[in-house]
Amino acid sequence: DFLHKLSHKFVSDSQAVTVENLNVKGMVRNHKLAKAISDAGWGTFTNFLAYKLERKGAKLVEIDRWFPSSKLCSNCFYQVSEMPLDVREWTCPNCGTDRDRDGNAAINIRAEGIRMLKTDGSAVSAVGGDVRPHLGRKSKMGHSPVSTEADTVLGTPSQCG
Repeated sequence: DFLHKLSHKFVSDSQAVTVENLNVKGMVRNHKLAKAISDAGWGTFTNFLAYKLERKGAKLVEIDRWFPSSKLCSNCFYQVSEMPLDVREWTCPNCGTDRDRDGNAAINIRAEGIRMLKTDGSAVSAVGGDVRPHLGRKSKMGHSPVSTEADTVLGTPSQCG
């Protein structure tokens, strides 16, 4: 019931939702993470999002699991080469901005989703709120690197979740 309510809230408040295409089956092979990942119901949640967004005529944008959302500074786009999972906060060596790993990833996933929608021919407002697909066009979104345009980095970690 919780996942239905949460997905309904996301869908009712959005014309597009961007998620990371996680390898849930691979992640549950890690015995330390298996229970937490299974309990979270990520696959079920994304399925709920997909069918509810489709019914509404909105889009589910999936970011490739290899997109460096955690390692890419959302301020200057510098990419850190290595970052172990236990590192939860980091400082960008290029611009000196302090980053919360999850908040930074959320900003980057959102920005990449907006960039992909723009590439797909969808209209996106400057704040990412008004996303309307062109009628009659099928989505052919694929993964490609994040844009380095300044206007694609939107929000702060507190705004992302």
